[in-house]
Amino acid sequence: MASGIEVPFAGDEYYALKKVSHGDIRMEQYFSPVLKSWRTFYVYTPPGYDENKDKKYPALYLYHGGGEDERGWAQQGKANLILDNLIAEGKAKPMLVIMPDGNMPVSAFDENGLKMFENELLKGLIPHVQEEYRVIDDADSRALAGLSMGGIQTLYAGIPNTDHFSSLGVFSSGWIGEDNKIAEAQYSYMNENAEKINQNLEHFYISEGGKEDIAYKNGKRMISKFDKMNIDYTYNEYPGGHAWPVWRHDLYTFAPLLFKNQ
Repeated sequence: MASGIEVPFAGDEYYALKKVSHGDIRMEQYFSPVLKSWRTFYVYTPPGYDENKDKKYPALYLYHGGGEDERGWAQQGKANLILDNLIAEGKAKPMLVIMPDGNMPVSAFDENGLKMFENELLKGLIPHVQEEYRVIDDADSRALAGLSMGGIQTLYAGIPNTDHFSSLGVFSSGWIGEDNKIAEAQYSYMNENAEKINQNLEHFYISEGGKEDIAYKNGKRMISKFDKMNIDYTYNEYPGGHAWPVWRHDLYTFAPLLFKNQ
């Protein structure tokens, strides 16, 4: 838990509460068959979800950073207002945004924790969402993104599973350190599967909060590796460091890219 003060600035209207149709944020608890424990996630349902009973929607799985939980995007991130405004302006497709707890029983930066995260996402959370919500069950209609710690989790779970996700978003993140065995294993996989990754991913979006972002050097070092492997990606910088104004803008920029063919 932390306190903060919202300081208005020119250009912050994209997450303002406006007179537009509003979606809903719901909290749900489910028992994970992977972790053998109860888990909590928030889900944003777009305007019209409850009325259009026959309509199915694409879904973005969106993760928080270290020291946070499933409340991050639902509260500080203002994900619902960002999506409400984008959808009202016709800039983003109506979608569900699943905001889960990315914390695992062990460190999220340890490979055991990352593998646990991957298994929980693919075998626990996604099947539950597909059973309980009207989401389209195919890779073209599913995206994965996260900030900081959630960005590393997105890399670990997303890159080898591009048959499950059409887009990946990595906000203020990148593999930590120059001698990272987990990263080197992924780079090796990417080098051998660059063509598959490029074909499967419609968007591979990577962003940093400018040079003052604590993840800036990690991210730059990572994409230099991608360049050598001819991995396709989109890179964006938005000044502000490692902070929520940057990540809100990342969602504002990333969401319109998704599910164009839906």
